[in-house]
Amino acid sequence: MPVVVVRVTPLLPRLIPALAAGGGAIVLLLWLYRPPLDALERRIPGTDHPPGADVTAILNPVLVGSRVAGDGQPATLPGNWAGFRGQDRSGIGLGPPNLARSWDASGPRELWSVNLGEGYGGAAVFKGRVYLLDYDQANRRSALRCLSLTDGREIWRYAYALSVKRNHGMSRTVPTVTERFVVAMDPKCNVVCLDTESGELRWGLNLVREFGATIPPWYAGQCPLVDGESVILAPGGNDALMIAVELATGKPRWKTPNPRAWKMTHSSIMPMDFAGQRIYLYCGSGGVAAVSAQDGRILWDTTDWKISIATVPSPLVLPDGKIFLSGGYNAGSLMLQLAEDGGRIVSRPLFRLPPEVFGATQHSPVFHHDRIFGIRASGHFVCLDLNGKVIWSSGSAGQFGLGPFLVVGDLIYAMNDSGNLTLLEASAEKFTPLAKAQVLKGRESWAPMALAGGRLLARDLTRMVCLDVAAK
Repeated sequence: MPVVVVRVTPLLPRLIPALAAGGGAIVLLLWLYRPPLDALERRIPGTDHPPGADVTAILNPVLVGSRVAGDGQPATLPGNWAGFRGQDRSGIGLGPPNLARSWDASGPRELWSVNLGEGYGGAAVFKGRVYLLDYDQANRRSALRCLSLTDGREIWRYAYALSVKRNHGMSRTVPTVTERFVVAMDPKCNVVCLDTESGELRWGLNLVREFGATIPPWYAGQCPLVDGESVILAPGGNDALMIAVELATGKPRWKTPNPRAWKMTHSSIMPMDFAGQRIYLYCGSGGVAAVSAQDGRILWDTTDWKISIATVPSPLVLPDGKIFLSGGYNAGSLMLQLAEDGGRIVSRPLFRLPPEVFGATQHSPVFHHDRIFGIRASGHFVCLDLNGKVIWSSGSAGQFGLGPFLVVGDLIYAMNDSGNLTLLEASAEKFTPLAKAQVLKGRESWAPMALAGGRLLARDLTRMVCLDVAAK
């Protein structure tokens, strides 16, 4: 007898296609007759934060800082040292009072001192006030401080939260001061502008978030350039090698493209006048660029000069369109010559010096008395002529390491690593030390010095001193 198989199909599988079709129709109707969306907010990378987070502090910590007044009073002393390398970035003091040409065994008298967070940030002096970018390690706050040149007492400070770890010091830049404003860059590329007298906030920029800057190894070492009514900065971001912003407001004026994708270094921008144009020179991570002060155009750039590990010294502007570049890490030196060619400015190498002849690891050389003065990688103080010939060297008679120096009149103040200060004659013919004294007792006395009102400001890793170097 044949077997008859009867198949009974469950109800649910037969309903699935119908249910799917019906659901799709409902979704389509809801989409067609949905209420209008007034606005959709675009998601911006970096703006997703946990509940309760202070977004302003994360995006730009400068804007949520606080000012604290102190009891210090400005000194009534003449002379200014208004920023990195003085008034005109030459490393030469202008119009000082008479200075002592020798000291007794105890050295120049210490007038006051102040303890600081670890770093190499030097001081600026303007109208009896000392400006210093410091780091408060206990409270993890960056602080732009204003002190009295008279006694070091704090007039005010502006501080904001900033997490910085030890990495060969923390702060390492010098503020720039004008009649109305003081501008500084902190270790993580935040730029702050305050009122010179009151310390009230005027504006702030975060170069990392706003212009794509990359924080250099060992933190930012670039000192802002104020030129007229503009602040000139080199973020080295994806599309902003250099920028100009209004001094009073921080609003952008122009932005320089970055076709070679050069990153920020520890070098600072130097101004130069050539062929009727104002130029800004900058040593980026891959070479040197010259930018028009008028609109930010790149006038020329070259890859003939770059340093493999850290670019620290700034370009030295010389007469007749010459630019002297020097660095450590076996870079030596390079002299460039600018020329006009068919309405364009071009640069060409004139000569190179090997590091054993001259290569400044940390501090930019100074041009004075038609000579180039500087400290080469061996730690010897050297005087060169404009053809790169060594006129004199301190040799075994003077070891200065990575220390700073400045020139005032016919005198050179030069510090070594361990706080030993030497007074030299700024001679174009021979090495002539005049006096020597131990003025700092710490280590790594590398910060740029400042001199105003017959007072020399110098610091080591954790302490700054004010010395009386005026003639008696």
